Amino acid sequence: MSSTATTRMRADDLDPDLRRPYRMMPPVAVQRAWQRRLANRAMRLAPAPRLSDGTTFEVVDFDVPGTGVRVFTPAGGSGGALLWIHGGGYVIGAAQMDDRACAGLAARLGITVVSVQYRLAPEHPFPAPLDDCLAAWEWLQAEASVRGIDPERVAVGGQSAGGGLAAALVQRLHDRGGVRPVAQLLYCPMLDDRTAATRAHDPRRHFAWTNRDNLLGWRSYLGAAPGGADVPAYAVPGRRADLAGLPPAWIGVGDIDLFHDEDVAYAEALRAAGVEVTTDIVPGAPHGFETIAWSSELAKAFRGRAEVWLGDRLVRA
Repeated sequence: MSSTATTRMRADDLDPDLRRPYRMMPPVAVQRAWQRRLANRAMRLAPAPRLSDGTTFEVVDFDVPGTGVRVFTPAGGSGGALLWIHGGGYVIGAAQMDDRACAGLAARLGITVVSVQYRLAPEHPFPAPLDDCLAAWEWLQAEASVRGIDPERVAVGGQSAGGGLAAALVQRLHDRGGVRPVAQLLYCPMLDDRTAATRAHDPRRHFAWTNRDNLLGWRSYLGAAPGGADVPAYAVPGRRADLAGLPPAWIGVGDIDLFHDEDVAYAEALRAAGVEVTTDIVPGAPHGFETIAWSSELAKAFRGRAEVWLGDRLVRA
């Protein structure tokens, strides 16, 4: 189903496996500054992750306040690593909210997972969040030898706005030269500000992240109204013209996610540029279902397919 449909979404649009989790989910509240502050405070209070199979966990703070990484190191690692970037529409979110996923990936694949805590808009608009992700990449590369990581077997991944930052970071590292990511793992990535500028999406009232939320997110991140004729390089990965030479990509998204159309368009543009792309489109799945409906069979299968793809590029290559 295209996300440009104009009728308002209903529970019947959801896969039956997802209806209960989304019915119980409180509305996303990001329009007011106090709402964002409250959400961010709650996310940072998430309990420490449960670790298994000898995986260890540490927090590393950077010199810039509010930035750093959370590092999940498996016992007897394979030498591969993933730099992970959390979501939140560029305006909310914390690395802590993905601890469970990061710890699980580290243990099951035997890879080091480095989860980025980046600054948020509107207080810190572009390029600050992307600069923080670049700093995390550079930290990982500098630490690779002492942590048993092969610096040339590192992937970059993220969800939602984190997926957008991951795609932008891959582009920036490609242009800079030197060691580059070997793969990009993009869950429902937030890639193109022109979606937010399209008022025809508003009546659809998408689950979890509406186009009204999207407008706020992009306006906060860009410091300007989205959809303008020009945007700074790397600010909007979906607008980049030359995608040749980028690493293989996995792009997963639900077919009733607001970002469905822009994600499919980016996948097609990558493919046309000669980049290896795997797309995973899930019928009846809205934004963030792999996290919101964590225990559902649909979400577990989706995450499992992504994990196999990542393992093929970091562990079994």
